[in-house]
Amino acid sequence: MFRSLLRVLPLAACASIVLAPSAFAQAPADTLARIKESKSITLGVREASRPFSYLNEQKQPVGYSVDLCLAAVDEIKRSLKLPDLKVNYKVVSGAERIPKLEAGEIDLECGSTTNTKARQEKVAFSYTIFVAGIRVLVPKGTKVESVKDLDGLPVALSKGTTSEKLFTQLNANEVKMQLTTFNSNVDAYKALKEGKVRAFPQDDSLLMGLAAYDNALDQLNLSSVALSVEPYAIMLRKGDTALGAIVDRTLSRLYSGGEIQALYGKWFATDRLTIQMGRLTRDSFARPNKEAGVAMLLGYSI
Repeated sequence: MFRSLLRVLPLAACASIVLAPSAFAQAPADTLARIKESKSITLGVREASRPFSYLNEQKQPVGYSVDLCLAAVDEIKRSLKLPDLKVNYKVVSGAERIPKLEAGEIDLECGSTTNTKARQEKVAFSYTIFVAGIRVLVPKGTKVESVKDLDGLPVALSKGTTSEKLFTQLNANEVKMQLTTFNSNVDAYKALKEGKVRAFPQDDSLLMGLAAYDNALDQLNLSSVALSVEPYAIMLRKGDTALGAIVDRTLSRLYSGGEIQALYGKWFATDRLTIQMGRLTRDSFARPNKEAGVAMLLGYSI
């Protein structure tokens, strides 16, 4: 079902962190057992992946994905009979999230991570929690109706993302761009705003979150073409079946009971940001699944 396009509204329509303890050298095979023994869990969060996972003005982690992870934490408390389970947070970047999960520095990654076949080789994913799509953010007046329109343009990429992977492939085979990779979405977005690049491809929901927070919705446009389907999920260690079962059970309950509707509205229907629920996201709530993302261009991967 992920071969249909995600429908998103156009731009114009629209307690301090407790750092986790030092990483242990090798993650235990059964994270749930370790959580029960240590009476603590560490959630990986993002600094500026609005509205999914970001630090608010008080430097506290908040967002749609964070709320879903905290719902899973409540279920862990009940399952393990640990009402006082301590929740630690650790900020991770796009490039760091998988290595830090594998190293045991975080137990769940609560961000904006796409479930892909390539990533499934290293980690595991929960049921899909949202479906985005790669589009291109450009200054108003710049038209991008196909990747050919990017020929010769300076383009910003964010390190460790599916958009970096896809556009590196496209640059080698389809169209010659001037690619510059930045450490984060914030840095890539800043380069676009400062005129150092002319385009920034990334998941449309994240691009809208950046522009809405920056009050730049009237200065920037999203491309009309979507280049991928990106099913977001909570990420956990590969083979961590007991913990994964609790996370999936929590999501299934939220979906079937209708609580997800209010939670979606809380983060995606605000005064600053409006992203209507796309059909693929709605279908994922009706029929929980773990389908991997796909590139819309034949022969390319994300």
